[in-house]
Amino acid sequence: MQLNADELRARLTPLFQENFDKFGELGAAVSIWQNGKPLLELHGGFRDARREWPWSEDTLVLIWSATKGLGSACLLHVLQEHKIDIERRVGEFWPEFAQAGKEKTTLAQLLSHQAGLAALDRKVDVLDYAGVIEALEKQEPNWPPGSAHGYHARTFGFLLNELIRRIAGMRLGKYWRKTFAEPLGLDLWIGLPEKENARVATMYAARAGKPPEPAGFYRDLTRSGTFARKVFSSPRGLTAVSEMNKPEIRALPFVSFGGIGSANSLAKFYAMLANGGRMEDRQLFTEKTLNSMTTTLSDGIDRVFQIRTAFSAGFMKDSHGALENLTALTGQVSERRIFGKSESSFGHPGAGGSHAFADPENKISFSYVMNQMEQSVLPNEKSLRLVGAIYS
Repeated sequence: MQLNADELRARLTPLFQENFDKFGELGAAVSIWQNGKPLLELHGGFRDARREWPWSEDTLVLIWSATKGLGSACLLHVLQEHKIDIERRVGEFWPEFAQAGKEKTTLAQLLSHQAGLAALDRKVDVLDYAGVIEALEKQEPNWPPGSAHGYHARTFGFLLNELIRRIAGMRLGKYWRKTFAEPLGLDLWIGLPEKENARVATMYAARAGKPPEPAGFYRDLTRSGTFARKVFSSPRGLTAVSEMNKPEIRALPFVSFGGIGSANSLAKFYAMLANGGRMEDRQLFTEKTLNSMTTTLSDGIDRVFQIRTAFSAGFMKDSHGALENLTALTGQVSERRIFGKSESSFGHPGAGGSHAFADPENKISFSYVMNQMEQSVLPNEKSLRLVGAIYS
């Protein structure tokens, strides 16, 4: 399908405005690319609750778990450059990992949330990198690796980071800047420099309201001792949204939830992935690596979310139960999918409403970012309405 910029603007602009008028958005931006070129950019609202600082086209904002997609791309690029197949065992590159039932865990299982390391038994602080890595090494899997999958909310970024450090000899945040952000001119950071703070929108916690869907997961998330609660507090710390607004915290490279950038740059990154791994005369990914992003490795009831989810190597996919999921997430019967209509689409959402994906079949990329969070970890109605309108 070929999108028309004027028609797309006519369809999406009223929906974007409704996000402010009817759905309580404070500040937000949406960016859509096709064939490696920007097609639509919309932004509006404010960077702050006092409504003193308007949201501009170069506003940066926390994207939470959408950072996982960037981190996964970094690890896949490292594996590509070192000619390492994802079916090899993690312990070949990280020997201390191969203990407590993890000896046969593969890179593919780790990338597709099948490793069973979603929750840690050891109480360790998220700011203690060495402590978290040691806890992951000693942790017995929450389930036999490869037998099921469940979202690794906080541990995922540490796993990616340590593998890149072991194989490429540098931390993931630096690899991201060197390999993707600087060559492509992306205003997108995993570890924000101090000088960029003046452009960052303040992030606000979700307001109390109707309990979100899926009800079982969110109920467990608020209850002490549940598996979901343990997953989202492993490692512990930085659970208050306000803490993520501190410059010293923004500066830290939290791969699971700490990326900060603009809607345009997030969509541009996915535009490269949607366009055969090529952007601005740079071929960054091979066909084999791109296939690992589009190929579903795990699909079924998620041990954490308690609904159907699907993952490729590091990215989320629409599950075969996608329509069932949309009904669960929005409370309405819908034929829309989280990542559009294409079976090859992949991406990663972020807590509260941020969302991004690539559609290689149609060479489309999409991003939505905002600063007033909703009570949701998976994509909500604000972005899903826009995704649906792209393909209508």
